[in-house]
Amino acid sequence: MMLLKSLASLCILAAVAFAVPAQEKRIHHHADLSDHAHDDAHGFQYDHEAFLGKEEAKTFDQLTPEESKDRLAKIVDRIDTDKDGYISHTELHYWIKHRQRRYIEENVNKHWKDYDMNKDGKIGWEEYKNTTYGFYLDEEFDDVEDKATYKSMLTRDERRFKTADRDGDGIATREEFTAFLHPEEFDYMKDLVIQETVEDIDKDGDGKVNLDEYIGDMYTPEKGERVPDWVQTEKKHFSELRDANKDGYLDAGEVAHWILPGEVDHADNEAKHLIHETDTDKDKKITKKEILANWNMFVGSQATNYGEDLTKKHDEL
Repeated sequence: MMLLKSLASLCILAAVAFAVPAQEKRIHHHADLSDHAHDDAHGFQYDHEAFLGKEEAKTFDQLTPEESKDRLAKIVDRIDTDKDGYISHTELHYWIKHRQRRYIEENVNKHWKDYDMNKDGKIGWEEYKNTTYGFYLDEEFDDVEDKATYKSMLTRDERRFKTADRDGDGIATREEFTAFLHPEEFDYMKDLVIQETVEDIDKDGDGKVNLDEYIGDMYTPEKGERVPDWVQTEKKHFSELRDANKDGYLDAGEVAHWILPGEVDHADNEAKHLIHETDTDKDKKITKKEILANWNMFVGSQATNYGEDLTKKHDEL
């Protein structure tokens, strides 16, 4: 049953991949902190969504100012992990990244219940393997039509699990299991993400990606069909941008630059911005008092929401 769920997930991922431009499906972009422009002169919607997460920011917009401030005070206590009475850049940066990863945590929580069979708050490799592949392991895959595919899936899962399992004890904590399910979110898993990508695309098994494999991963021509313009563009990208050393192949380093582009850390910038705007004594950290004095920069309320609506109407006039 769990294997069927895994296969269903793969089908969904495949459908999503084809729903976006084919040439983008391999690239791991960081999600935006907010759908709003970052313009404090016209309101703090961007800051609210960055600080709280998009869904939670909406709930604050329904609260009175007093309720919003009370909730914010409790959030500040949670952010101050070392309990020294100050919010450092490191603490605020971690909080913002944590809020932006809530959709990942919800996905992990959903799977956690399926795999933590003995309810000890951890998931061992044997638990995961038996839950996902147990029936097929007992039969040694003999009844499976494409048993080579399932065996390769098992081998790949085991390698990924062991890489995510940082202390090598064969048991995944929640953080390690998150790295197993979402390796692109963790720096220490990036080499594995690159390796898996090369293996997916590299059809001749030479450990590199040639032009035909690169295009074949995105596009399969139909008989008599005209080749789309974007395919020609991607061929140019391969030779002019992706293949840095011009040897006709993408090695692991070149694949890394393609699928894991170096991007601005928006959570880091937002943490710096919030501290800069509210740190009245300029000690590069902020207190609960400083945050609550500028509460409407961090969270919304019925009042700030109403005020922003009035500003919009005034601008329209």
